[in-house]
Amino acid sequence: MIDPMTPHKLVFIGDSITDANRARPVGEGVIDRPLGDGYVALMEAILTAHAPGHRVRFVNMGVSGNTSRELAARFATDVVNLGASHVVIMIGVNDVWRTYTRANWLDWQISPLEFETTLKGVLHCASVAGIGMTLATPFFIEPDREEAMRARMDEYGDIVRRLAAQEQSGLADTQAAFDGALSRLHPMQLALDRVHVNLAGHMILAHAVGAAVFGAAWPRITATA
Repeated sequence: MIDPMTPHKLVFIGDSITDANRARPVGEGVIDRPLGDGYVALMEAILTAHAPGHRVRFVNMGVSGNTSRELAARFATDVVNLGASHVVIMIGVNDVWRTYTRANWLDWQISPLEFETTLKGVLHCASVAGIGMTLATPFFIEPDREEAMRARMDEYGDIVRRLAAQEQSGLADTQAAFDGALSRLHPMQLALDRVHVNLAGHMILAHAVGAAVFGAAWPRITATA
């Protein structure tokens, strides 16, 4: 966890969920929604509103379509070389999705073993560089845990949870956050394709990730049935 009143360069890396139409080549700045339209921008807005004068510099380096392979290939350039002091890593949705959308493209598919091995390499790279880490689980907006893609996503989420424990890093259990919301909402109220969440979904992500990154300094919300 980081203290928002201490200088930090907080970099977010992931796929389209993180990307959310952020600025290129580097997602930061002061005009034209440089952080995109998703949870990263919401996190900065919430922190600024509740902790005026915070000293956290937000940078969005999400890339739509990325799997763990692509993220690992650009981690040094897009995180280490940018001078991150802390990184939020959210990846895995496309690793799972391609198993179902590209079933005959075997070279595109990423097994749980490859996902874990690749993510371990990314975490080692961050650790060697002295970068603090928060891992976020991949998620699927589906309450039926027996549904094929939800069950598969939970496997990848378990890997993220295990690695976070091993690395003693922060953990944002985004699937648990969505499961809580799904006890009151239909999946289509959050994401038509059960992956690309709307603004309400991004707000759920912002609070789950914000609490994991900032701990007690993050504004609390109370859910009501």
